[in-house]
Amino acid sequence: MLPRARFSLNRFAGPCDSIPRFQPRHNARMTTTSALDECLQRLHRGVGVLVQVAETRGSAPREAGTWMVVWPDALSATIGGGQLEYQAIAEARALLAGDTSAPRHGEVRRYPLGPSLGQCCGGMVFLRFERISAADAPALRQRLQARLTPLALFGGGHVGHALVRVLCTLPYAVCWIDSRDQVFPAALPASVRTEYSDPVQAAVPDLASGSRVLIMSFSHAEDLDIVIACLERLRERDDLPYVGLIGSKTKWATFRHRLSARGFSEAEQARITCPIGIPGITGKEPEVIAVATAAQLLLMAPPGPGARPQTLPKTAQSAAHCPG
Repeated sequence: MLPRARFSLNRFAGPCDSIPRFQPRHNARMTTTSALDECLQRLHRGVGVLVQVAETRGSAPREAGTWMVVWPDALSATIGGGQLEYQAIAEARALLAGDTSAPRHGEVRRYPLGPSLGQCCGGMVFLRFERISAADAPALRQRLQARLTPLALFGGGHVGHALVRVLCTLPYAVCWIDSRDQVFPAALPASVRTEYSDPVQAAVPDLASGSRVLIMSFSHAEDLDIVIACLERLRERDDLPYVGLIGSKTKWATFRHRLSARGFSEAEQARITCPIGIPGITGKEPEVIAVATAAQLLLMAPPGPGARPQTLPKTAQSAAHCPG
């Protein structure tokens, strides 16, 4: 492994206030607030009830592990809406109020999704109710983040910033990596941590198993080094379900030539998705590229363990081209 300068930070400071686009300075802040950010912030102001799907049978609105937090006057996240959620909210607020008919702390209740709930899913959902307060915030954060799928984003430029604003609202734990520490915002959503790595590709061997990887550094040379490190890891462990590289077809043709010269086969090179983004979306604005890339990621390597890469038809040009 290459020697490198490295440190990792999660500079979460609650819902982040204001960042326009990429600004290479320490005091920039990220605007997007995820449900987890909102939950952790509100816990410092009062108590709530965590309602979590403990188990499902048959057809159900959301999968096991899905959560929401019910506050006396608000709601963070969702367990799927409809009458099931409406009843769960009422029972959670009864628990907050100390009602004797309310669920006990830690109790799991069963909900058939049939006529009694005005739903026709036909399945069954088991919900766990837990009263939570500020003292529970660290453990709760760790517990809810454990459900997130790891994603490594290389590059802190305009598109990287736009992508983080999208990804922090999706079920990903983002490791945001660059060889320039000054490009990162001063505060980040709870599901995002930053890592300074020099050389940048030296971060690849330490990525969490199952990481989805997006490559969009400030330099084509860095991009190539990261791609090579990912291909070497795929040779050794085959545990990166998706590796996407921003760039044009011309850039990828140049990279393929260089990768072939280094001994990587056509089959190995086919593990790299380039250009990235849903085919047919051609806008070059950072926000357009971010949405197109996140959508492709959800289709090709959806969150969750055991996902294998899928192939999308390349019937049209994709959004995430770069000059050259």
